[in-house]
Amino acid sequence: MRLHVVTFGCQMSVADGEELASPLTGRGFTAVAEPADADAIVLNTCTVRQHAEDKAVSFIGRLRDWKEKDPGRVLIVAGCAAERLGPWIQKRFPYVDLVVGAKSIEDYPRIVEEALGARFDALAEARQAFPPETLDKPTGWASPCTAFVTIMRGCNYSCSYCIVPSVRGRELYRPYETVMAEVREKVGRGAKEITLLGQTVNSWNGNEGGARISFPELLRRLGRVEGLERVRFESPHPHFVNDDLIDAMGTTKNICEQIHLPLQSGSDRLLKIMRRNYDAGSILDKTARLRRAMHDIEVSTDIIVGFPSETDEDFERTLDLVRRLRPSWSYTFKYSPREGTESAGMTDDVPEAVKEERLSRLNALCDGLTEEALAARIGKVVDVLDEGGGFGRTRDGFKVSWTGSRPAGRTVKVRVTGTSKRILKGETDDRA
Repeated sequence: MRLHVVTFGCQMSVADGEELASPLTGRGFTAVAEPADADAIVLNTCTVRQHAEDKAVSFIGRLRDWKEKDPGRVLIVAGCAAERLGPWIQKRFPYVDLVVGAKSIEDYPRIVEEALGARFDALAEARQAFPPETLDKPTGWASPCTAFVTIMRGCNYSCSYCIVPSVRGRELYRPYETVMAEVREKVGRGAKEITLLGQTVNSWNGNEGGARISFPELLRRLGRVEGLERVRFESPHPHFVNDDLIDAMGTTKNICEQIHLPLQSGSDRLLKIMRRNYDAGSILDKTARLRRAMHDIEVSTDIIVGFPSETDEDFERTLDLVRRLRPSWSYTFKYSPREGTESAGMTDDVPEAVKEERLSRLNALCDGLTEEALAARIGKVVDVLDEGGGFGRTRDGFKVSWTGSRPAGRTVKVRVTGTSKRILKGETDDRA
């Protein structure tokens, strides 16, 4: 039996997609790269941005022909958009076999088994007629040397534009022992790099023997896991970037020199309306302290333009903060109201043409900073974890492709010879 997993959204959605596949791979499904080759499709959806939700809905619509060609196939829709739109999806697309919202992901294996166990048994029996050589080899959903570990779900914040708390619920922290066991298990299977995931990942806390373990302490303990060469985490909230976290990052050798700090705006007035719990000055202060602790650290960010009531002055403050922060790469968005959020009740008073113009100016600035960061590495030799096929990332987060690929999982030295579309290009340098 063959399985295809599709994910629309961020790294947290990608990690959830791997979890959603587990009950099926445990039943003997093997991964295939193309939906047309699959006996079952798991679609993991995101609703943080309207665009991601629209793409998922469109994809479900296109699967009608896939399902009609073989009604025995199984289609599962899960995730945040499924949480928000579940009844509508079931009514609009009656050929979907199961809809599971993000709040039910912890109970997902039981839900799938109870709802579709008999269907899977029938599917397995029907597919016995296929000779083994007709099945595609497993493709997997990640590099064999990198892995995601979800350490928390949900969010306790109430950012006025964000739908995550309503579709994922309040914060739930995975126990310390469970996190460490999963890390060790994945390292034991060959992972050299682990990315810790959570909506506000650095708010995680656990306990051991009744003693509290903070997120910075978790990082320090991961620094002692044998065979774990790199640790990243997504997505931290600036509010929890404190002295303890900065110290842990600066003193734990396998913590990568990279951090994502979502600005959203450079206007303190708008940040207050957004309920972000920080201001522009505190962002700059924390970034300066991070750069003192980790001299080679690179910063990335998220920015929204056109939030309700955003003035020209507000936008100029955003541009000024970006110039001072100098993120190496940025994810920029036009504001669009999300049903069920506080800001959806505000007047969306920034004209579309103004949003477009501001986004264009912001992108020109951010792209220029990215190009500068890439160009500064030309001629240098960088350490890259080979994720397979002559592709990988530096410790500070830059994507690299090169000639002279070696087996995945080795750290190689690559001399950077050029750049292409936010990627460093180079060749292995055995002399370095």
